[in-house]
Amino acid sequence: MTTSVHDFSCSTASGSERSLAEFSGKVLLIVNTASKCGFTPQFEGLEELYEKYKDQGLEILGFPCNQFGKQDPGSNDEITEFCQLNYGVSFPMFGKIEVNGGAADPLYQHLKKEAPGALGTKGIKWNFTKFLCDSSGNVVKRFAPATTPAQLEDEIKELLAS
Repeated sequence: MTTSVHDFSCSTASGSERSLAEFSGKVLLIVNTASKCGFTPQFEGLEELYEKYKDQGLEILGFPCNQFGKQDPGSNDEITEFCQLNYGVSFPMFGKIEVNGGAADPLYQHLKKEAPGALGTKGIKWNFTKFLCDSSGNVVKRFAPATTPAQLEDEIKELLAS
C-alpha cells in the first residue's frame, strides 16, 4: 500500500495529536515556517490563499521549525500568537518540529522522499519550503522557499478542479 500524507499524525501547537486523515479530500499545502525569517511575510500570502480557496477544498498546514538560523525560538503558544497577531493566520499551525536530520518528523521524511528538491536533494534547505499534495494525500510538487504563495495559485486551482 502506498503511504500518503493522510497516514500521518502530528502534534498540534497545544500538544495534542491530530491525524492528517481528517484532511482527506482536501488539497494540502504543507509549509515549514519561522517567525523571524526574511520569508516570514509569506504568512500573509499563505493566509490570502487560504481565505480565497479554503471553501473550495484547500488546507494549508504550517509547521514551525527552528532548524534554520534558529529563526523560530519561541514556544508553540508564542509562535501561534505571533502568526495570528501579525498575519491573521487562521489555517492550522502545528507544534514545532524538525524537518532534517535524525529527529526529522516522519511526515517530513515522507515529504522529502516523495518530492526531492533540486538535483534530487532530500534535505530541506530553509524555512518556507512548500509541499503541494492532492486530495488523495499524494505529494505532487515541492517548492523552494523563495517561491511566493501567489506563484502557487495556478497549480492549486488546477488541483482543486481535478
